[in-house]
Amino acid sequence: MTILEPRGWPRPSGYASGVAAEGRLVFVSGQVGWDAAGRFVSTEFALQARQALQNVVAVLMEAGAEPRHIARMTWYVTDKNEYVRSRTEVGAAYRDVIGRHFPAMSVVAVAALVEDLAKVEIEVTAVIPPAQAKQVGGDGADD
Repeated sequence: MTILEPRGWPRPSGYASGVAAEGRLVFVSGQVGWDAAGRFVSTEFALQARQALQNVVAVLMEAGAEPRHIARMTWYVTDKNEYVRSRTEVGAAYRDVIGRHFPAMSVVAVAALVEDLAKVEIEVTAVIPPAQAKQVGGDGADD
């Protein structure tokens, strides 16, 4: 995976301007801040974000991928101001769960999410390099 930062542009904080990658693609559906039983862990933005990131990693693991394979990430937030106010806690949660890997990333403020209690939903595209890619995980269903 190659991070793409055009010369002369200011260095982004916490994300990359672009990523080039080659390998097996893994698409993770939007993950919200609920646990494996479908219960929201908290009403706090940062705690929901932490759980959503943990859910992303759990799905990646099913494909044999790791956080370092994430090429792009999109965050959908219901309250831009709450996201901004929580950035310190969210940053700590991100580093705890994902590490110091900063892919191409977007944050989009939305009017609502399908799950009424959700304050954040995170979707991811990961790329497992060809030398590491192997078919693992899943229930074997091909749709």
